[in-house]
Amino acid sequence: MLKHITVLGASAFALITATTAVAQDADTVVATVGDVEITLGEMIIARSQLPQQYQQFPPEILFDGLLDQLIQQQLLSNDLEDAPKRLELSILNERRNLMAAEVINEISEQVLTEEALLAAYEARYADAEPVLEWNASHLLVDIEEEAIAAKQRVEDGEVFADVAREVSTGPSGPSGGELGWFGTGRMVPAFESAAAALEVGEVSDPVQTQFGWHVIILNDTRELPPVTFEQAQGELANEIREAAIQARLAELETQYVVVKPEAGAFDPNLLTNFDLLD
Repeated sequence: MLKHITVLGASAFALITATTAVAQDADTVVATVGDVEITLGEMIIARSQLPQQYQQFPPEILFDGLLDQLIQQQLLSNDLEDAPKRLELSILNERRNLMAAEVINEISEQVLTEEALLAAYEARYADAEPVLEWNASHLLVDIEEEAIAAKQRVEDGEVFADVAREVSTGPSGPSGGELGWFGTGRMVPAFESAAAALEVGEVSDPVQTQFGWHVIILNDTRELPPVTFEQAQGELANEIREAAIQARLAELETQYVVVKPEAGAFDPNLLTNFDLLD
């Protein structure tokens, strides 16, 4: 916050409102700077835009600081005689952004109902089966002969992790080749197929992928229960909201003529040319 300039403190404000006993709403004037009025509504918005660490402070602590900040900002803005072009453009962009956000909020309130979320959950997860995951380790080498030799060492009794630390060229080598838990689609197809075909404790034959030759050991498997409604709710809400926004945009695009420049009409490097704003 800016350095405080005490013009009207919380106690003075409380005294004024107590003696006048007027109804307080967003248009209630809290302070004036010259002919400019600062309202209670402006203070409410200012508080809502504070960083999260300040949002947690109680209002009685924030009141004076917010009021002083708005007063200081108004004093400084009064000192600006000619608004630069970049300021005018920033205000235009911010106004457009805020109005668009308001429409998005309205759309969200309309479509994000409990019924819509439950219907989306049922459509996607009603018949979902438990998800199988694998926990595996591997070693990666450049040629098949090296992979065959590494597997033989494991079959001869050496610990897989020790062999992986010694010969593996992959990033997991220093940790003994541990890959942790992974499910369908997380590994390249050839690797996933080989891991899924193993029994726990079994070591695979060499498997070739675009990264080289792998030898895999399956450490464990587990089944995860289907995703619950609570777990899926956030993702489903985002999808429903995005679909509704795109539908509204498609509808609005039929109501307005949108003209865009032809390809090559503008040099993209102009975006960094602040001299145009002088």
